[in-house]
Amino acid sequence: MSSKSQASQAGQALWSKMPKANAELFALTYGSLVTELVRDYEDPIEVNAQLDRIGHSIGVRCVDEFLSKADVAGMGMATQCQNLRDTAEVVAKIGFKMFLGIQAEVGGFSQDQRSFSIYLHDNPLSTFVELPPGDESSGGDDLSRLKYSNLYCGVIRGALEQVNLKVECNIVRDTLKGDEMNEIRVELKEVLADGAGDDYKEE
Repeated sequence: MSSKSQASQAGQALWSKMPKANAELFALTYGSLVTELVRDYEDPIEVNAQLDRIGHSIGVRCVDEFLSKADVAGMGMATQCQNLRDTAEVVAKIGFKMFLGIQAEVGGFSQDQRSFSIYLHDNPLSTFVELPPGDESSGGDDLSRLKYSNLYCGVIRGALEQVNLKVECNIVRDTLKGDEMNEIRVELKEVLADGAGDDYKEE
């Protein structure tokens, strides 16, 4: 992207064209999903994995809509994403804004430019949510190990895989656990050959 302000303006323009869902209903529906997964799997680590898997499925489907709406609006993403830094700006300032209506920030690029952080001050998934305090004696049921918003990691992973970037995503800071902001760390693992990612399949 030629500038951060242009990315932000593009995100706002696309957000204005998207159908809107009630924010409270959205948060409560996601909360019900997480609650059901916790009941089904009990182990928070497995719940995290399931949220990532669901997010991945969503991410691979979001890309087509994202690219088609961007092209209609005259924002050719192929010409604007020349490197990982450009791609990070598009994900944070256009992707998050277009689908969730929130502004994310990008920073913390590694020296080799293969990893970066996405910072979220607002997290619509965690509205009304308060995690119970950690209890080491509870073993697998210790919800302090739950990454409540791990869906984001899967969405980013799935979306970037569809544009031939295999990445690893982890939530490293979480306001639900007392941090001042939410931080998602993204690391580029491999540039894939042309075509859909190897993990893509109808689920």
